[in-house]
Amino acid sequence: MKKLPVSLLLLLFLLSFSSCTKKVVNPKLVINEVLVVNENNFVDDYGQRSAWIEIFNNTGSTQNVGGYFLTNDKSNTKKYPIPRGDVLTKILPQQHALFWADNTPTKGTFHLNFTLDTSKENWIGLYDESGLVLIDEIVIPGGQVPDVSYGYEKDGVKYAKDGSILLANLAKVTPSTNNYTLDKNEKVEKFLEIDPIGVSMTLTAMLIVFSALVMLFLVFKLIGNISVSISRSRNTGKAVVKESETGSTIISGEVLTAIFMALHEEQDQEHDIESTFLTFNKVNKTYSPWSSKIYGLREIPRK
Repeated sequence: MKKLPVSLLLLLFLLSFSSCTKKVVNPKLVINEVLVVNENNFVDDYGQRSAWIEIFNNTGSTQNVGGYFLTNDKSNTKKYPIPRGDVLTKILPQQHALFWADNTPTKGTFHLNFTLDTSKENWIGLYDESGLVLIDEIVIPGGQVPDVSYGYEKDGVKYAKDGSILLANLAKVTPSTNNYTLDKNEKVEKFLEIDPIGVSMTLTAMLIVFSALVMLFLVFKLIGNISVSISRSRNTGKAVVKESETGSTIISGEVLTAIFMALHEEQDQEHDIESTFLTFNKVNKTYSPWSSKIYGLREIPRK
């Protein structure tokens, strides 16, 4: 038996390794959700309930499906040509477009020319503008429950890590919106499981409030100390400037009062006797207004 060359063995090893690590990529446009039996669910713009097909833009750029083909027949890939020129066929990133399978294409762009069979399996395909390249396909099993949609739990996530398809009946019917929605806060629910009475939540809230009050106290105290320091430094600067301008030291009011009281007492001690005498001086002038006769006479009125 001949031995295989080393280069051939290395090539086979690389091929096997690359095949094992092949990454599964979700389509850029995914047939995301389908409702086959619509009895009491959403209505179209004409108020009619029909089966519908939702397409999801799985990319980060706008995708225009105008000119593409939707079909439920593998032998006729161009069964329904999506009209061009309609601005609504431009699907924004991570957004949806909804088509009604009501077999009335005259109603508008999003009304298909076929319906879905409620009694058997339905295959749906989305083809590119040539009608030859299959972009995405989906198989809906027969016997669908009324008003229960079929698709992917997370928008655009068609394949699992192992390559299996993640199709399933969905818990909620969500046309033109996300398949996966949060009805409750998972963190709050987990917290309630750990602490149903709410003791830890109460203590946490009190601790936060107390910490905030302490921080406010420290901040205001620091601001007050800074303000006092600035005020003192300004007053000290003014006193130094005033003293340098006058060339003398400023004496306080208390000191001046003490000096004036001491001077007053000293003056009183020197003149306490002389202040009890009255001195009368003789007037050299003999005329006195008290003896003048003109103040005792009346003046005769003039005519």
